Amino acid sequence: SGNRIAPQSGMNEAGLTFSRLASYFPKQPMKINKKIITDEATYLSDILHQCATISEVKNYIEMYDYSYFIDDVFIYVDSTGSYLVVEPFNLIEGSDPTYVLSNFCPSITSIEKARGLERYRNGVDFLTAYKPDTALSFCTALSDTMHVCRKRNGDGTLLTSIWDTQKMMVHLYFYHNYDHAVSFNLTKELAKGDHRLRVANFFPANPEFERLVNYKTPFNRPILRVLLAMTGGLLMLISLVWIIIYFINRKKEEVNKLLIFKAGINMLLTFYLFILATNINIYYFDAPYQHFQSRLISASAYFPVLLLLSIFPVLLWTAQYFRMNQKKSWISSLLVFNILMYLVAIGGFHYWGLFDIVH
Repeated sequence: SGNRIAPQSGMNEAGLTFSRLASYFPKQPMKINKKIITDEATYLSDILHQCATISEVKNYIEMYDYSYFIDDVFIYVDSTGSYLVVEPFNLIEGSDPTYVLSNFCPSITSIEKARGLERYRNGVDFLTAYKPDTALSFCTALSDTMHVCRKRNGDGTLLTSIWDTQKMMVHLYFYHNYDHAVSFNLTKELAKGDHRLRVANFFPANPEFERLVNYKTPFNRPILRVLLAMTGGLLMLISLVWIIIYFINRKKEEVNKLLIFKAGINMLLTFYLFILATNINIYYFDAPYQHFQSRLISASAYFPVLLLLSIFPVLLWTAQYFRMNQKKSWISSLLVFNILMYLVAIGGFHYWGLFDIVH
């Protein structure tokens, strides 16, 4: 139905499991003569419905243009321990019982670069230091070692699932807390027919999760994205006004330096608001946010501090303008309004933790 949610992980009656991780892979031409994936929920569910082994999964996936999942990497594991890593443009088979995968595509990521990811490095080092075991206690300790909890908001690993492909059990840990587990029997759950469970209700109250639920961003509050777009448009309009006044009053140097400075800040702020409206990770990863592909976006992480520092000369020059004898009231009002926009933006940046660049 239209209300179906694309699974992020799962297991079927044959003990075939999969997990999905966010990753990066440079775009390449689309695969020709392949089926098009039109509904990811149906596609991912059908693999579990129709396949039992890695060989069957591979044959199924090869019929499709799986570059549809350009921002993801998947790993499928069957009951024998064989696995298939599905990148946007590559399929990698293996049977290493201690294979570790994190948020990267192995075909384009060296071991050295992969170890730059803390969770991957922790997992590999743990498996090197201890004899691998399939006991729940060992798997829990490994999961705890690899979990993510970011300093900024206490967010990170939302759900940890440990799949027992022999007993058809899944053991869940919620929001990187490994003191409390909830277990489900796959056979019993499937016998109940289609149903949904709210995972958070099975676990004790978690302050960090409550903060996540109440944390407002343009991606969970559409009105904020609309406000970002409207603010950006208004800032550009005001910049145009400042530039026009600049060319009309070129002889008034004390006014022009203020107008040109504010026009420049407005344009930079508009660009940064666009970045905030199109990059969800900025709101969750520790500041300064480092984009995996764009140096410009990475550099923009310092703009909130630039805006904060710019407030002081703006206030000084605005005060000088107000002391002029030939000031115009509408320009004065627009100057004040522009400053108020800066202050509101600074308040938003503070709420989102964008000033915490010391981390």
